Amino acid sequence: MQIEQLIRDVAIGAIPILFAITLHEAAHGYVARHFGDMTAEKAGRISLNPLHHIDPVGTILLPLLMFWATSGAFVFGWAKPVPVNFAALRRPKQDMLWVAIAGPASNLAMALGWALLYKLGLIFPENYFSGPLLGMAQIGMQINVILMVLNLLPLPPLDGGRVAVSLLPHRQAFQLARVEPYGMFILILLAVTQVLGLILLPLVNMVFKLILLIFGI
Repeated sequence: MQIEQLIRDVAIGAIPILFAITLHEAAHGYVARHFGDMTAEKAGRISLNPLHHIDPVGTILLPLLMFWATSGAFVFGWAKPVPVNFAALRRPKQDMLWVAIAGPASNLAMALGWALLYKLGLIFPENYFSGPLLGMAQIGMQINVILMVLNLLPLPPLDGGRVAVSLLPHRQAFQLARVEPYGMFILILLAVTQVLGLILLPLVNMVFKLILLIFGI
């Protein structure tokens, strides 16, 4: 029964998780192309195919290691970043903001979309598909809110770090940008020590409750 439940949970969660990762990365590529950078398109990364965005380490290995290291308290990972040549943008410093914010914005849009689907699932008469649909919609809301909040942290190379670099004066932006090679190590350290969870959890809960309030769930 436990194995059957595990298979069921994986099947229900796979679609919203893959969409959350895929559309987040594809959104960066779409917006970068809009502002003049064709790097992602030439690399074939402007795609909704999850296989183009899965990173063996960040999407598979690291989450498993994080689950073991934190006894399941926190799982963290990432997809393969879409290549963006910020120098190729028409206005590199200004346009960087829109390229960076596109990922979290796509997660917000998906969270709202899943919330609407959840609301419809509650309204329509209960049937065989109601349970799996509500479960899928709930996971969709949760994973997208988590990804949005996480990526908005002002730490390069997260999207929030690039937004901060775009908005800060040149000197401060340069200093923050120098953190980028160490950003993921800092993030992993924060996750392992559970500090990241302490930072994210209140923000995630606030956004999640706001979405539920909007849709009257």
